[in-house]
Amino acid sequence: MRLNKYIAAAGICSRRKADELIANGNVKINGAVMKEMGYDVAEGDLVQVNGKEIAADEKKLYVAVNKPIGYITSMNDEQGRATVAELVKDIPERLFPVGRLDYNTSGLLIMTNDGQMSYTLAHPKHGVYKTYVARVAGVISDTKLAKLRKGVDIGGFVTAPARVKLVRQHPKSAIVEIQIREGKNRQVRKMFAAVGNKVQKLQRTAIGEIKLGRLMEGHYRKLTKEEIEYLKSL
Repeated sequence: MRLNKYIAAAGICSRRKADELIANGNVKINGAVMKEMGYDVAEGDLVQVNGKEIAADEKKLYVAVNKPIGYITSMNDEQGRATVAELVKDIPERLFPVGRLDYNTSGLLIMTNDGQMSYTLAHPKHGVYKTYVARVAGVISDTKLAKLRKGVDIGGFVTAPARVKLVRQHPKSAIVEIQIREGKNRQVRKMFAAVGNKVQKLQRTAIGEIKLGRLMEGHYRKLTKEEIEYLKSL
């Protein structure tokens, strides 16, 4: 198995991050630093990351977390801010978040020690839609909905076609459901800003067929067997 995939399969990090670890000399094979990206791990090889022996057949765990506003999608933070790691601190396995969820956005976040699964879900080429419910200021017209569905320029990047539905229009605000496949920084907020509406509140309610449901904010649940099978089918 290719070294970066082996590290990801051991639940250490994603394959992209594994490449960084290899390049930085943090990975050893049989006691020697290995910087060869394409190295294939052979049976009997001793693989160490940051001095710790790892194995690619560790038990895989998948959990859904309802991230509150005010938590960053990281396992640690130099500025001392609250991280999603705190929401799963009673789980002995080392989990890491799949993709990102903005500091000021709440909702569904999947955490796992399955690096390959993390790569699949996070990469837009696999076509996994992420569903958000946004409360935005002002009126959302049919024209604006059409623009969002077609794709808008959010500053040097034109978004892919999105699925957008007006849920409710209030006198001074609107509730909109939007599904996107990319994951650019603050993308949903920038998309609404591009059509003249500021996002007041944003929650992610689904990733593909995995739904937030009634999971309480700040809590987590293990994915069901059916949900895991769905993820693997991707």
